[in-house]
Amino acid sequence: MISWNHFILFAITSVLCWATGAWGAWKEKRKLAFAATGVGLAIFFTYIVLMWISLERPPLRTMGETRLWYSFFLPLAGIIVYSRWRYKWILSFSTILSTVFVCINIFKPEIHSKTLMPALQSPWFAPHVIVYMMAYALLGAAVLMSLYLLFFKKSEVTEKEIHITDDLANVGLSFMTLGMLMGALWAKEAWGHYWSWDPKETWAAITWLAYLIYIHYRWYKPHNLRPALWTLIISFCLLQMCWWGINYLPSAQGSSVHTYNLQ
Repeated sequence: MISWNHFILFAITSVLCWATGAWGAWKEKRKLAFAATGVGLAIFFTYIVLMWISLERPPLRTMGETRLWYSFFLPLAGIIVYSRWRYKWILSFSTILSTVFVCINIFKPEIHSKTLMPALQSPWFAPHVIVYMMAYALLGAAVLMSLYLLFFKKSEVTEKEIHITDDLANVGLSFMTLGMLMGALWAKEAWGHYWSWDPKETWAAITWLAYLIYIHYRWYKPHNLRPALWTLIISFCLLQMCWWGINYLPSAQGSSVHTYNLQ
């Protein structure tokens, strides 16, 4: 059976494939970029599936397990952006960011067990978390675009570039909204109410509103780009607080139903 000890083999192979794909993108070798990135994604997803079978549950319980999905979705978002808009640098950035999360999982592995608390034994569990991880990856790509446009772009920002950022943020927020709705239905099934304003839910609402501010600001102030791009960066920082930062809040210890991933 597959175990966490096998992760390093799958991870290194996948990262090497993603790096090859990123190199192919820079060299205008599109077939190589798609093939290498696709192989890397297939290898990494194979490990996730094998872990799912081994654990007899979706690998979504611990923080390390959610990092698995984020490491997978980042290159996926990168190759989608590359295929749609031909931005060759996006694969490099997504590969680097994914590699950071892979390294965290290698050097700080989480405890994996087959045990799931009763509330997690729900059909909403897997789709809720997976949809959120996809949202986080898309919003991660959006913040990479904003950082590039703010600090690395030498010439004037083009309309196409800001539209790419908008599309990533819009689709990411759509996935986040879907994840929140799934979470509300799950909460109703498990605890009898849709929303309880525990620390995780509070920060989820704050993050959702922050991205909503970005979208409305872009709508009403389409030519004020720098404040909008900074709003994306701030929103992504809030997202990190929502994802893992709340686990370190005193208010979440022992009271939040969302701190299960540290157990």
